[in-house]
Amino acid sequence: MRPLRKLLDRFEPHFDQGGRFEKYRALYEMVDTLFYSPPDVARHAPHVRDSTDLKRVMWLVVVAVVPCTLFAMWNTGHQAALSMQQLGLDQPLGWQGRLIGALEVSVEPVSVGANILVGALYFVPIYAVTILAGGFWEVLFAGIRNHEINEGFFVTSILYALILPATTPLWQVALGISFGVVIAKEAFGGTGKNFMNPALAGRAFLYFAYPVEMSGDAVWTPVDGVTGATPLAVAAESGVTGVVDQGITWMDAFLGPIQGSLGETSALACLLGGAFLIYSGIASWRIIAGVFAGMVATAFLFNAIGSNTNPMFAMPWHWHLVLGGFAFGMVFMATDPVTACVTNAGRWVFGLLVGFLTVVIRVVNIALPEGIMLAILFANIFAPTIDHLVVRNNVRRRIRRNA
Repeated sequence: MRPLRKLLDRFEPHFDQGGRFEKYRALYEMVDTLFYSPPDVARHAPHVRDSTDLKRVMWLVVVAVVPCTLFAMWNTGHQAALSMQQLGLDQPLGWQGRLIGALEVSVEPVSVGANILVGALYFVPIYAVTILAGGFWEVLFAGIRNHEINEGFFVTSILYALILPATTPLWQVALGISFGVVIAKEAFGGTGKNFMNPALAGRAFLYFAYPVEMSGDAVWTPVDGVTGATPLAVAAESGVTGVVDQGITWMDAFLGPIQGSLGETSALACLLGGAFLIYSGIASWRIIAGVFAGMVATAFLFNAIGSNTNPMFAMPWHWHLVLGGFAFGMVFMATDPVTACVTNAGRWVFGLLVGFLTVVIRVVNIALPEGIMLAILFANIFAPTIDHLVVRNNVRRRIRRNA
């Protein structure tokens, strides 16, 4: 018997007053089952029997996002070090700079360890606030509904933190994850019942509520007084030529040492995580392939149409892949099994819709260079309808075949 469950069974009669102990039992059992298999496993037909339960699915996603997390911390510190070198500063400003000064750490662009340390001083507080604020709402709703707390929030929290700029004020971090958990998830019944990705919903809320802190030229590098647009924003103004003129090659954008949200800059890290998710069977390769195919086809369409006033029409597909958060959204957000389609044909349609809308928003709506976030949220709304149409079409086809 698992140790914590045994302890609970022993002391429950002494603390159970009117059934109140049972209300908090789910929280303790969640901690206990973090490293142990649950005892109530289905063993007979017709139930599905598999060693990969919801807990392990969620933790496999966390493992897949580790490359993006590590690169996020390194790149944040690297961008800060480059800016400090240009400005002649010895350390970042704010409490992070004072702490680095006290530790006598030399911040240089070539120092991997120092870059990771500086980046961690920005990423860890954002993630900690995300865990505390979002976890509060998770525990509150679990207690009110007497539901078990699952590990799904760990995935939401890490993905949410990685799609924020490093300079996001911590109170806005808490506000955004609160919106995502309460409005986009718990209001519809909690895990498995939400129709919209909570992490993306929280990010979208912050983008429209506080656009100054979520976009622009001064939010990507955690050094006061440093401004610089992301390569995608530069492309929206002057096309790929403008990006190359700034000294950013396609390989730079693929590897990720560029400005952008914390975990979205490295397409390589995202694709490594995607390969792990496909290999482990967690993510649908059909959705990823559909998003990629939809993006490529739409990019070719705009390339063929052309424009004398909008340079985004000429952006080739391989630049769409590595700029902005396309790779991150394609791998980690679009493949959310709760908010995406569940039928095989529906997954293809869902992915194609996301890829198509991403390029349309990037090219046509020049006020919003990044389109993957809104594209996924829009596709989430239509996912149930897509699955319904696929099922109805299969039913009609079987009726005709058996008539």
